[in-house]
Amino acid sequence: MATPASSDVIAEVKEIFRSYLKEKGHRQTPERFMVLEEIYKADGHFDADDMYFKMKDTGYRVSRATVYNTLDLLVECGLVQRHQFGKNQSHYERAYSYRQHDHIICNTCGAVIEFCDPRIHEIKVLMEKIHQFSIDGHNLQFYGSCADPENCKRQPDIVKKEHPES
Repeated sequence: MATPASSDVIAEVKEIFRSYLKEKGHRQTPERFMVLEEIYKADGHFDADDMYFKMKDTGYRVSRATVYNTLDLLVECGLVQRHQFGKNQSHYERAYSYRQHDHIICNTCGAVIEFCDPRIHEIKVLMEKIHQFSIDGHNLQFYGSCADPENCKRQPDIVKKEHPES
């Protein structure tokens, strides 16, 4: 799981976002920067409503639309990644100064486990060489079930398996 970003990283992403907003002709509102800061202070993955309610509970005056719109802008400028973990709802995580990693998702409880394996990078390099292609990024997700069903967060009959079949 991720740890909160340092104040130096937060300052860097604010400057990147400020430049992006200016270049694209978007307004630089305090609310957008509050959303950005909360994302970089957060651990791991979240959905837009999680972020909205967390900010409301903390006392921020921000609308749900601002959170959703800001997330879209942050994805566009590369500061946040959007994931579909087999459900209809998008999940997000910060992308700047964050090591490449992949995910294992439980179909039953929705738990997301992050992992990093250097062999995946080796495969990427090999594919670039074989196909004469420059790969900018990748997304790898494994779906399954928690090994210990007794400690799984929810029972199978509560959660429908909504991931695309492979």
